[in-house]
Amino acid sequence: MNRNHMVLFLAVAEAGGFSRAAEKLMIAQPGVSSQVAELEHALQVKLFERLPRGVRLTEAGELLAGYARRIAGIETDAEQALRDLRGIA
Repeated sequence: MNRNHMVLFLAVAEAGGFSRAAEKLMIAQPGVSSQVAELEHALQVKLFERLPRGVRLTEAGELLAGYARRIAGIETDAEQALRDLRGIA
């Protein structure tokens, strides 16, 4: 699991589908799908239920989404702290 996997996973979860996430991130949909499939394979869990129109998080997906949101929040906080530090120095 790497940062890119988490970003793509969270984008799909929040957009409700691979195509919408790819559009939002301005990247090709097959790349998003393959990266999420790679993450599922590495974790050995299914993160999404694939539906005719979009996706729904599985129980494992819900769990990981919570962690992914917290990680994204910590990353944002760290970036802000460094911006603040540059302003002080």
